[in-house]
Amino acid sequence: MPSRIMGVALGLWAALAPPLAVAGYVETPAGQAFVDEMVRQHGFDRSKLEIWLSGAQRQSSIIEAISHPAEHTLEWREYRRIFIKPARIEKGHAFLQAHADTFARAEQELGVSRYIVAAIIGVETQYGEYAGNYRVLDALTTLAFDYPPRSTFFRKQLGEFFLMAREQELDPTVLKGSYAGAMGFGQFIPSSYREFAIDFDHDGRADIVNNPVDAIGSVANYFARHGWQAGGPVAEQVTATDYPPSLFTEGLAPKLTVADYKAAGLVPKAAASPETRARLMRVQAEEGQEDWLTYPNFYVITRYNHSQLYAMAVLALSQALAQHPDKARG
Repeated sequence: MPSRIMGVALGLWAALAPPLAVAGYVETPAGQAFVDEMVRQHGFDRSKLEIWLSGAQRQSSIIEAISHPAEHTLEWREYRRIFIKPARIEKGHAFLQAHADTFARAEQELGVSRYIVAAIIGVETQYGEYAGNYRVLDALTTLAFDYPPRSTFFRKQLGEFFLMAREQELDPTVLKGSYAGAMGFGQFIPSSYREFAIDFDHDGRADIVNNPVDAIGSVANYFARHGWQAGGPVAEQVTATDYPPSLFTEGLAPKLTVADYKAAGLVPKAAASPETRARLMRVQAEEGQEDWLTYPNFYVITRYNHSQLYAMAVLALSQALAQHPDKARG
């Protein structure tokens, strides 16, 4: 994501930019180059692509939204309030109960906790209730051709979207999703849809947009493919103290080991070997700063969304859902 300053500047640029011609993106050099590439590399019908791009509409609100993601502007205490609410927890219990057999199979076959999978779907779409109101075509074309900081990435996603729609026999002009072009219960971007979505109910189609069974299996598959360790620790709060700055490493990936933290006087409670990679992080909670020691499974959550606040929200919601397993299992 761009920095906050860059985002503000880009938002002003977007507001002042002249409107596109009626013909839309297909008339631009970038649009024509995209069509040429899709025809040459993937055998698409040129006229269909041109019709789809002609119908795509630039959405200024998408530029504004992606320029100011909540993960970059909020503290943990504020971010937590958005996602950890009684209503979301109750809906999560109902979702877990309604699909108990599917969650059990995902745990058995893919080794991923039902509570983590349910928390992802709960954070992303409130269990499928709010999967996004933007046409995916509009979102991806806006970002592919009118968002210079990440135009290369989103142009690739636009191509992946058309490939996905062809593979799944879906109409690319009607699918809806987030402002970033993510779709379905678990909000997969097109490349993730193509790589990680699975046909979990074996009906011949991996449908994560309308089918909760496929969505549950696909989220679990995403985690399994990214190295989720069944039964492994995720994160634990540790006593906040004046730890040396060297213990707070840069980036989301854990670089030190449990042994390193023990040598510095931090005593983890989780059952983890001394060689286990870990990362200490500090967040601003309701009662002041909190220190958390995170493990490889926490890092896996950040592969879904590259934000430690997002991973904290998923962890907190999963813990809330697990507090009353009788409500979740029926």
